Amino acid sequence: DSCRNFHCKRGKVCHVDKQKKPSCICQDPAACPSTKDYERVCGTDNKTYDGTCQLFGTKCQLEGTKMGRQLHLDYMGSCKYIPHCTDYEVDQFPLRMRDWLKNILMQYYKRDMDTSGFLTEKQRSKVKKIYQNDKHLVAGDHAVELLLHDFEKNYHMYVYPVHWQFHQLDQHPVDRLLTHSELAPLRASLVPMEHCITRFFQECDGDQDKLIALKEWCHCFGIKE
Repeated sequence: DSCRNFHCKRGKVCHVDKQKKPSCICQDPAACPSTKDYERVCGTDNKTYDGTCQLFGTKCQLEGTKMGRQLHLDYMGSCKYIPHCTDYEVDQFPLRMRDWLKNILMQYYKRDMDTSGFLTEKQRSKVKKIYQNDKHLVAGDHAVELLLHDFEKNYHMYVYPVHWQFHQLDQHPVDRLLTHSELAPLRASLVPMEHCITRFFQECDGDQDKLIALKEWCHCFGIKE
């Protein structure tokens, strides 16, 4: 099978010609496997697609057009009304996001006590210090004032989670820069719950080069140089 080790980017599938030569062609959106309701996604064109296969197949067919360049995965789930993010809300967003990242790492650490695999040994030793600090806030809907006070008082507990999330996303390639597609896994899953995340990431890109550098990322989360 010529296609077995032949990689195509999202939205394309491998096709073998008469000479048995493989190449990538656009996925036919109509030929995508059927999906469940919860697998639907919303595109940046505000249209609901039956899964990412259909979305990226459509994007591929529009390749070379303005519509194709602008079409991306916006968020998971059917399209719905996303409220406008106010200046006050975007200012508060890093407080909740930092707390959320810290609690995710602690949950991974707790799970690793039973069955390892979520964190590497190096990551576990970093999170252990956070976990053992009995002053940490447990996951919950905390008041802004409490989150701010905890960040100022236990600043060192928030530095690693912010760095950790950046490096989890910085994969294709690993270059200390986050592209739109590298941010997508985090953004797309959070938009329905955190309507400020899109504006937050736009404002993180201080030099407007459509890339978020590690320095810009840390600055957005209030982490000192």
